[in-house]
Amino acid sequence: MKKENEENQMNIELSEEVALGTYSNLSIITHSPAEVVCDFIQVMPGMPKGKVRSRVLMTPANAKRFLQALSDNISKYEQNFGKIDDSGPSHNSPIGYGTPTTMA
Repeated sequence: MKKENEENQMNIELSEEVALGTYSNLSIITHSPAEVVCDFIQVMPGMPKGKVRSRVLMTPANAKRFLQALSDNISKYEQNFGKIDDSGPSHNSPIGYGTPTTMA
């Protein structure tokens, strides 16, 4: 069984630049038949426009797996730290869903 676990392990590199992370207070999600596009945007108070800080593209199947993993992690977070209050005004932490797009 130990050998089986060793075969399923994967080494993942994390560069220093990526490890710092990217702050986002707005996301827009769009999709085509072949991919789901997640744009993570930083909007500064009083500024007329935001800037896309990161874009992640996934297959629909991987996006669904990501949704399930995120949901599982949010549940575990709330078990440890209490329920997340998301009842406040949406402009404090805007998360959006873009209009589905068709990409060639």
